[in-house]
Amino acid sequence: MKINCDMGESFGLWQLGNDEQVMPYLDMANIACGMHASDPVVMKKTVQLAKQHGVTIGAHPGYPDLQGFGRRHMAMSQDELIAFFIYQLGALQAICQSESTALGYVKPHGALYNAMMKDDAVFQALLSGVKQFNSQLPLVVMAVPDHARYQDLAATYGIQLWFEAFVDRAYDDDGRLTPRTVAGSSHTTLEKIEQQAIQLIDEQSVTTLSGKKVAIHADTLCIHGDGALSLPTARLLHQKVNGL
Repeated sequence: MKINCDMGESFGLWQLGNDEQVMPYLDMANIACGMHASDPVVMKKTVQLAKQHGVTIGAHPGYPDLQGFGRRHMAMSQDELIAFFIYQLGALQAICQSESTALGYVKPHGALYNAMMKDDAVFQALLSGVKQFNSQLPLVVMAVPDHARYQDLAATYGIQLWFEAFVDRAYDDDGRLTPRTVAGSSHTTLEKIEQQAIQLIDEQSVTTLSGKKVAIHADTLCIHGDGALSLPTARLLHQKVNGL
């Protein structure tokens, strides 16, 4: 089980997250690519930080929506979406190359991530984008009960999928994330986060808001870098995953 976190989401003088403190506890760093957050300086510093700690670098592309932090859906044609997607991957890859490192995977951000999981046309556009850019890069998607359907679609593009679960977000009875507009959609105590993390690691399942247990297979666990509990959560997961 790998630990991943959304990183490099500051912008200019505006600071977000605890990247320097959290990075040592991670296996994977999802680095924003300048569309929903970040800028070239932040991207370069975050790549340097990940390299310093031996953390695998992933591109974290989103909708071009700085004001909305990429959490608002945008209607885009397939060609437009693919172009914006590849543009972001290329920007981060260029910075990685300048630091003598490389991208290891791709994980879409926010509303784009949610759209990918709900709309096959969006999912296939992103698969096409990865294939055109570098078909060796795995695409990180949500661990859901019907994961085999996504694997079948990805296989037609020759793209490997990595499935992720979330320790700090609540799930609905369909095994998907509860919308942020719903009360209780995010876990606000370390105790609740630990409980969900242990269940995911030991049982490969989550307990939904209604109390239903849903089985999901995850390759990696996600921490939201902008969360108030990101640092203690990273420490906790590092201990649990590594048996410390």
